[in-house]
Amino acid sequence: MKIRILLLSLICAVATVPVVTAADKDETELGNHMDKMGGSFRKLKKAVPDAAQNAESLKLVAAMKKEAAAAMKLEPAWKADKPAAEQAKFAADYKAEMKEFNAKLDSLEAALKAGNNAEAAKIVDELGAAQKKGHKQFKKPDDKKK
Repeated sequence: MKIRILLLSLICAVATVPVVTAADKDETELGNHMDKMGGSFRKLKKAVPDAAQNAESLKLVAAMKKEAAAAMKLEPAWKADKPAAEQAKFAADYKAEMKEFNAKLDSLEAALKAGNNAEAAKIVDELGAAQKKGHKQFKKPDDKKK
């Protein structure tokens, strides 16, 4: 009897998990591109200090550039929540930040091709700072504060 109750509880818990996670996450096309870019960036941070991994690092940079180019064509969903008078400036500021981010990716690619991993590591740090700044400025804060 105890096993049946435990099994039933487990089945109910597993069945509700996908529903809860899907409802908690507002997915957007821009968010999907940013998530892919973030995954590549996490791997890149680990690979850049090692010159032996420059070929892999260049592949990661190429993947990030592809996602960044796609993200540049989109606008943050948070724009819709801004007052109408501020929306155009918000979108323009986002595009400018993305253009700057893309330029840093170009610099990173050049440093890796030149085998200058010390410079590449500095650029990766700059990209990390740009990511944090951009998320603070353009990513809608979570509504849930616990």
